[in-house]
Amino acid sequence: MADERAERIAEFIGPLRVKPGSKVNLGRDFDPRYKAGLRKREGVELLRTGVSLLAEYQDRLAAQDTYGVLLCLQALDAGGKDGTIRHVMSGVNPQGVRVSSFKVPSTEELDHDYLWRYARRLPARGEIAIFNRSHYEEVLVVRVHPENLVRQKLPDDAGGPGVWDRRYREINNWERYLTDNGFKVVKIFLNLSKEEQRVRFMKRIDLPEKNWKFSAADVRERRRWDDYQHAFSEMLSATSTKWAPWYVIPADRKWFARICAAAVLAHTLMDIDPQYPEAGEQARKDLLAAKRELEQEAPAGAPADPYASRHPTAARATDGSDTPAGGRRASGAGRPTKKRG
Repeated sequence: MADERAERIAEFIGPLRVKPGSKVNLGRDFDPRYKAGLRKREGVELLRTGVSLLAEYQDRLAAQDTYGVLLCLQALDAGGKDGTIRHVMSGVNPQGVRVSSFKVPSTEELDHDYLWRYARRLPARGEIAIFNRSHYEEVLVVRVHPENLVRQKLPDDAGGPGVWDRRYREINNWERYLTDNGFKVVKIFLNLSKEEQRVRFMKRIDLPEKNWKFSAADVRERRRWDDYQHAFSEMLSATSTKWAPWYVIPADRKWFARICAAAVLAHTLMDIDPQYPEAGEQARKDLLAAKRELEQEAPAGAPADPYASRHPTAARATDGSDTPAGGRRASGAGRPTKKRG
């Protein structure tokens, strides 16, 4: 069943993946209104399925404590990053997820290399870290606004011609390093059309409860639309790699964008295929001793093991008499839980 789900998800997100080494023209190659022939009504159930899959595999990821996942979200203003995070991660354990948003760099951050502030927010093993805007700001906003490059106080020979190609190379190498050490990098670009951005800006202006989300700077940035489209196209072409590919998600329909984001993240976790750890011989003895002690405390008339009375296979897995093939135990009993601070 897991293999079938993985195959269906891989097929669904295939058209969204930027082929490594390809030359991307964002306006030509990706349609912001693409919806794979789905209707919104179907999308509700698909998103529910995706969130359920994420919850299942995040639990395994935390228990195994071997891999970490970094999800990078990029988009123009009003692209739907916040809503995507809120809906896609709605069913996961918040202890295992950390969201970081990156605004204008502080004085301290400008006194370090440009990747320093991002490296400080990377996930631990067993965690999912989400970058709401990411290290790709360093080849997007900084490229569109070169004055930001000046603020980084680079040596003369580091900020001249070739700076963007060098940064693409450095970012690719950094992500390769992370991947080689067990930290999967998932990169999603929410592709919004210019007209849909205008509509969303108008909504933020017209609705008082949305005013706080709008800034005059949003309109100023919109004037640089073509510059950003060029910067995005160059970024996608140069940094979609075999170990950390980009996915361009159509963002004009929020419901479809959320389905796609959930599918991309679920595909990554299913590819890792984390497993619940096996309890060793001594740990199993300790579990059985604790079980016997708790059974002796059962009130009169109550089952000694209420859970096992409803789930007989769980009891057999705990005492070792019925361990499923592949080392994975029946759900529930005997599962170590990773403690988080």
